[in-house]
Amino acid sequence: MRDPVGKWLVRLALVGALLAGAAGGAFWWLRAQATTPFRAFDGEAVFVDVPPGTGPRSIGARLVGAGVVRDDLTFRVALWLTGRARDLKAGEYRFDGARSAVDVVTMLADGAIYTRPVTFREGLTIGEMADVYAASGLGARDAFVAAAGEASLIRDLDPAATDLEGYLFPDTYPVPRQTPAATLVAQMVRGFRAALTPELIARAAADGLTVRQVVTLAALVEKETAQDAERPIVAAVYRNRHRIGMGMQADPTVIFALQRAGRWDGNLSRDDLQFDSPYNTYRYGGLPPGPIAAPGKRALEAVVAPATVDYLYFVSRNDGTHVFATTLAEHNRNVFEWQVKFFRERRARARAAAREP
Repeated sequence: MRDPVGKWLVRLALVGALLAGAAGGAFWWLRAQATTPFRAFDGEAVFVDVPPGTGPRSIGARLVGAGVVRDDLTFRVALWLTGRARDLKAGEYRFDGARSAVDVVTMLADGAIYTRPVTFREGLTIGEMADVYAASGLGARDAFVAAAGEASLIRDLDPAATDLEGYLFPDTYPVPRQTPAATLVAQMVRGFRAALTPELIARAAADGLTVRQVVTLAALVEKETAQDAERPIVAAVYRNRHRIGMGMQADPTVIFALQRAGRWDGNLSRDDLQFDSPYNTYRYGGLPPGPIAAPGKRALEAVVAPATVDYLYFVSRNDGTHVFATTLAEHNRNVFEWQVKFFRERRARARAAAREP
């Protein structure tokens, strides 16, 4: 006699085995889909913006729409495989090749947003930094100038500040595209605070210098020399002058005054030295009203710890370095040697070369 129950059990077992095999095959197929590199966009790269507060479903739709991920199901499988659905971070992401959905999820969970380096060199003014900001494609020049007028960002260190001139630290900043000017400016102020440490501020205060005076002096140092070895010496010259009440007589302050007035043409004339501005340190004694540029860390440190020298003067050797003097008579000799005589000889050589056949 046949056993009908046994036959049905065998059949059910076979069906179960087939279903299990199908489920297992589907799982491995979906896993393969989620771990295989995929790309369906044209061009070198595609950008995908993930606004703050966007959920996984909407993020997946954006990625699929951009051709970065194959489909919604593949994205959901990748979320399940990584277990990082709650870690996805807002920001703009750049995809420049084929990536698996798992790699894409990992990228968003790690917050690997796209940034570009923007470099502000030492000695730039707010206006010049605004030009860099605009040229980098981050935003409008006027937006940067307006953000740099937010003196409240530095009010605790410099109550007299009317803008952030001198307090936007020169450095290379990796920033996302279309970074708001206010965001970058705040980051640059944080960079300044990191450079002018509480220890440096305390040392300056012990010498009777305010933060504003330190930054103003450091800006002069930054504009006068790019030589690391010279910065403490140039700082000593200006601090010595400041200590005895001597005028700073610094060309960069006149240039800054002319820039503010829209009169700077790239050439500093004798008449320019008489330009009436509180920033003109040939006409007005003491320090200028405030910083004339953004000093770097080494210039700030040089002002706080200047060289132990009695120099009051310096003149360019026309090669990026300077020769220093303690007395006016010595300085005048240096001016003749390195300016008057130098340019006479150069002019004579040029004329001789022009006469050669």
